[in-house]
This record gives sequence, C-alpha cells and structure tokens, in this order.
Amino acid sequence: MLSGARNDGKVSLRLLSQSPLDEGGCGSGPIEQAKPLGVEQWVPSRYNVRATTDTGQVILWNTLSTAISVFKPEQAPAVLQLLSAKGFESRAEGMAGYLSERGYLVKKGTDELRIFRHKFGQDHYRSDTLELILMSSEDCNFRCKYCYEDFARGTMHPGIRQGIKKLVESRIKRLNRMSIRWFGGEPLYGWEAIKDLAPFFSEMAAKHDVVFGSGITTNGYLLTPEVADDLFKWRVHGFQITIDGMPEDHDCSRPTRDGQGSFAKIFENVKALARRDDDFRATLRVNFDQKNHKRFDEFIDLIQDFVGGDQRFRISPRSVGRWGGENDETLAVCHDEERFVLMRELKAIAGKRGLRVETLRDWNFVGGNVCYAARPYNMLIGASGKVMKCTVVLDKNENNVVGRITEEGELILDDNRMALWTEPAFERDSQCQKCAVLPSCQGISCPLPRMETNDRPCIPTRKYSKAELLEVVKYPTRAARKRQVEAQTPPSDAE
Repeated sequence: MLSGARNDGKVSLRLLSQSPLDEGGCGSGPIEQAKPLGVEQWVPSRYNVRATTDTGQVILWNTLSTAISVFKPEQAPAVLQLLSAKGFESRAEGMAGYLSERGYLVKKGTDELRIFRHKFGQDHYRSDTLELILMSSEDCNFRCKYCYEDFARGTMHPGIRQGIKKLVESRIKRLNRMSIRWFGGEPLYGWEAIKDLAPFFSEMAAKHDVVFGSGITTNGYLLTPEVADDLFKWRVHGFQITIDGMPEDHDCSRPTRDGQGSFAKIFENVKALARRDDDFRATLRVNFDQKNHKRFDEFIDLIQDFVGGDQRFRISPRSVGRWGGENDETLAVCHDEERFVLMRELKAIAGKRGLRVETLRDWNFVGGNVCYAARPYNMLIGASGKVMKCTVVLDKNENNVVGRITEEGELILDDNRMALWTEPAFERDSQCQKCAVLPSCQGISCPLPRMETNDRPCIPTRKYSKAELLEVVKYPTRAARKRQVEAQTPPSDAE
C-alpha cells in the first residue's frame, strides 16, 4: 500500500482521476506570461536578395519568408547598416523590428536551412493534395514548327476516364486541395473527355468542400464563346493561350494541321474572352525567336485595345527552345544571355503600354520555382492511361513513364522512377544548400538535368535576381501597388 493511502482506496482513486496539482481548483497553476521585449543579437538572413534602383530605392526580398519591401532613398543607409554581416544588438522594435518581422534579420544562431527543410517537408510530402494534368487528347489540330509531340493518340479512352473518376472518389475525403489542368496535344480536340470529366471534378470538390482550381493550356483555336461558357460552368478559370506575335509571324510558326493560318480565329476568341465579366486568369504566351521578336511592339499595339489594363490577362514572352521536335535544327533559337535580354526588352514594351507582365511577384512563394513534375502528388495522365511526370518529355524517355492507371482507379507506380523525379536533390548538393534562392527552386526547378547529365538546374533568378527585383517596382500590378505603398512606410527609427 502507498504511504498515506487509506484502506478504502478513496485517496488512490482520486489520484488516478485528478492531478494532485489541481487541489486548489482546475487550472490553478500560473498562466504563462509573454516575456517583455529584450535585447537580441541580430544578423542578416542567409536568404536575403537586394537591389537598388536608379533613384536610390532599396528593394529587399527574402526567399524564405517571401517578403518584398521597398525602402525610400533616405531610409536606405540605415537599412543597409542593419543588414551588415557583423550583426548588432537591439530590441525587436523600430526598423529592427520591421526587418526581423519580415525575415530579413534573424536571431544569431538561427538555423535557417533547418527551417527551410521543415517547410519543404510540409509541402513536398503532403497527402491532402492531388494535382492531375490530363491529356484529354494527344492529337492536335495544329502543327507548330517547334512542337516536340508525336500526336500518337486521340481522345482519352473512356476506360481511363472511368479510372480517373474512381481515383478521385477514393481520395477525395482525404483532400483539402485538388488541381486539374487540361493539356494535350490540344486538349479541346478531346472535348468528349473534358465534357465527361470536368463537371465531375467540379461537383466532387463542391460536395466535399475541397479547395479546387482548374486550368487549360490551349492553342485557343477551338476556344469559342460557347466552349468558354461550359468551361466556366465547370470552374475552369485558368487559361494559357499562345499567340506568336503578328499574324504573319504567328501563322508561320503555328499553322493548322492542314497548313492554314490560325491567328485570326484565335484572336477573335481571345477578344471574346476579354469581353466576359467572369473572373479568370489568362496568360498570353508569346514564343519568340531571333526573327519574330523584332515586331513585338506592333503585336502589343494590336492587343492593347481589348486587353489594356485588364489584370485578368498577363503577357508572358518565352524563348523558343529545341525541345525534341523534328525541326529542332532549323529553329532560329536565341542563346544564353540573349534570351534573358530579349525577355526583359519584350516585357518593357508591354509594361510601357499598361499591360500586365509576369514578374517575380507571380511566383513569390516557397517552392514557386519548383517544377510540378518534382512533386509526388502531381501526375500527368495520358490518353491511354500512362502516368508520367514531365509534359515535355512525355513517353519519349522511359524514365518519365512512372506507371499507369487502371480502369478501377488504381495507380500502379514504379517507385524507382518516381524517386528519380521527386527526390529532394538539394540534400546532396552542397552548392544548393548555400544558395540564397534555395527556398524558391529547392534544387528541383527541373529534375531532368540531374537525371540526364547530373547538372544542377539553376534558375535564371539565381543569376538575374537583381534585374527581376527591379521589375517588381517597374511593373507593379494593381494588387501589388497597395503592398508597395505599405512596404515604403516602415518605421523611420533604426534603434
């Protein structure tokens, strides 16, 4: 018998049902009080990137906290002094508090790489997310000169569509987020598959209260107002449409499969999209090379009247590459530095006319530069049921075919091939671990170079981060302008 216990067991029973620390009443212990602000040793974050404008403004970006702040010229000296590598002692208030709150300053001894690893794991290995890229058709009504696809199959097989439905049904109760992107070929060429699956996805997401997003990468030729009506009804609100400049240039690079021009039809469909009152996001991709970029300003003049300041549209110039098509050797591609210089020039042309252009803000989140193929929860499903990762390689490389989906909705995956695409490559790359933009690209902006040549897939931002930060100030979106004003009014004292 325990010392002090009564023979009838009443004391023992009470100890089993109530803590002896609660003798004075439940929760009688002291409440933890917030500690007063004390002096801390502060050092600059390893993930800071900065640039200075011609007028003396200082732009700070922290790739881990994703904060972007713009400081007035008169604030710049104090900010730069506080970001000195030797660090300083101060309370977390005034300018020091502002900088620490946004992650530009951290307490000495903070292991930011460990914090990044934690955030990486939270997102990379999440089981509450499903992202499907569906090839509703692997055929296409175009024969673009730089295309890399083989057009081996038509509309997605009904049995595969049934399998996809069963896959979603089996997972939907465990999901918080589901993303569906339609791809091809030309996805609208496989309208029967979209018409079958898109309403199903929308209904399932609504029924189970799942955050849902859906988009389509289309050449725009079949995107008539009637088709758009259905897509909006099924909550397909994201569009990427390619228009390669002026009619003559576009029709040369993007003819129909029977050799006809395609610009006029696409142009009318895009104008009809702009007249809608719906909320959507449309990226007008312009693939440029050494020839067609010379008339980009004429193209911008052409679309300015109906796009203008409409923030639903974004202009995205992209350099043509040799992506594995039969015409690769004849393409007038831009090389290395030329690509980035031209992209900046083309964005400047669009920005000066008030059009929204892509800037660092569009992908400023942890993992914003990570390839979709690198995520375990992202799958590309072909028309015949092949499960793949990369939308460029497709089934030309056997390592990209990571499995198949059955008509019963089961994903049969090759673990070795899945691991090739989804491994956290930064963990075995000491240079990645030292890089200031690691939180953005995570060493997996494109898994393919490591797989094929063991090369590090560094993103352009690593080399051109200062130029990209200057674009944030140069081309603020309507939504971004408010944030910029707030960022330009931090405390004036730096104590």
